[in-house]
Amino acid sequence: MALKNKKIIVVSPHPDDETLGVGGFIKKLIQQDNVVKVLTVSGHLPPLYDRSDYELTVKEAKRAYGIIGVEDYTFMEIPATFVGDEPVNKLNARISSYFQEFKPNIVLCPFPDRHIDHRVIFDSVMVASRPVNFGKDIELLAAYETLSETHWNAPYIEPNFNHNLIVDITEQIEAKLDALRLYKSQIHETEGPRSIDAVRALAKFRGSQAGFSYGEALYVIRQTY
Repeated sequence: MALKNKKIIVVSPHPDDETLGVGGFIKKLIQQDNVVKVLTVSGHLPPLYDRSDYELTVKEAKRAYGIIGVEDYTFMEIPATFVGDEPVNKLNARISSYFQEFKPNIVLCPFPDRHIDHRVIFDSVMVASRPVNFGKDIELLAAYETLSETHWNAPYIEPNFNHNLIVDITEQIEAKLDALRLYKSQIHETEGPRSIDAVRALAKFRGSQAGFSYGEALYVIRQTY
């Protein structure tokens, strides 16, 4: 996928989701002279976490951005798992305002999976991305998968991630993994579904489905090319 001079907004529920889901694609887009903005909606904030936990993940995120090349980012600071407590009209308006200001050509958002924040944020992105006004300039709207939440849905009862696009990230896989390693509070090298080993294995599998060494999968919701 070769793109140039496009504006991409990646909506990330929490710090690390953007790199887990599309870290390689982000790196590739920036290498192709596109502008990428990361909008992180939620994070490890009180009442469930200490403020210091959140500040650590934000610090880690900024270091990870340095690896994948992101220079434009915003943290909305809604407490994790409390995104659904925001009035719908207020949350929609906040996210839409970033879209209206940035005027993206491509929108990448979380798949509505097991995590409640992912589902609520997906709904708000769908509202912000409607093909009216500035939304008419959105050429691609797609959802990405994030280990582990996307694969914990109950098959056939909840939506399942059935991708219809795979991006070749063979040249970007090591940068993606190096960026993830900077999320030391979130990512383990070998253990668990969000480990470096698991991320590499998923990228290897996705790539094998399309003839690449490594890939990232997306579900295309709307495309106007």
